[in-house]
Amino acid sequence: MHYLLIYDVSSDYLDRRAEFRGAHLKLAWAAAERGQLLLAGALADPVDTAVLLFEADSSEVPEAFAKADPYVLNGLVTQWRVRPWTTVVGEHASTPVR
Repeated sequence: MHYLLIYDVSSDYLDRRAEFRGAHLKLAWAAAERGQLLLAGALADPVDTAVLLFEADSSEVPEAFAKADPYVLNGLVTQWRVRPWTTVVGEHASTPVR
């Protein structure tokens, strides 16, 4: 199953992220190496949201990521939420429909 971890980021996110970026990326790449985190990044124009795509058996995986993320722990993320995403088209769709 795919899950989207959606971050709302603080208004000073771009100014503050450098301090925590290394630790955040270390956490993210570790999740990617485990096959859990497929894609992640901030939305642009404006930079007010980030989206992380997980593949996991339950929402506990992205929830645990958020709870350990230095961006969340240090207030760069003002809110986060996990949404199940029913993917139906594409090579990596979790429930392909033709």
